[in-house]
This record gives sequence, C-alpha cells and structure tokens, in this order.
Amino acid sequence: MTVVTISSKFQVVIPKQIRENMELRPKEKMVIIEKQGTIHLVPVENIKKLRGFLKDMSSKNMREEHDRFD
Repeated sequence: MTVVTISSKFQVVIPKQIRENMELRPKEKMVIIEKQGTIHLVPVENIKKLRGFLKDMSSKNMREEHDRFD
C-alpha cells in the first residue's frame, strides 16, 4: 500500500512504480469511479476493451431474477 497526498489543487501523483506496472503514459485518460467511500481510477483503454462483452447476453428474465434477490 502506498500513501499519497492531495495537493492544494486537489491533485494526486500516481507513484512511479504503479505507473510503470500499469504502463500509464502522460495525458492518458482515466475514469474516476466513486463507490462506497473509495475512489477507483480506471484507464479509459480498459473500459473500451469491455465494450460489447455483454452483447450476446439475454436480458429476458433479468428483472424477475433481480426482484427475487431483493
């Protein structure tokens, strides 16, 4: 785990080791997801790779299944 500091302009520097491990590049776009008190940064390229992965999935009984779990 690495601790970073939020600057006065609310900027955060991604540590070098993480940038290298994830092969991040300057000006690369990231999606910020806030969920349950945490912040996730996801490279836009990773989101684009997911496009269409559910295209063959049937939504026929999704609502009924969703209601069953409520």
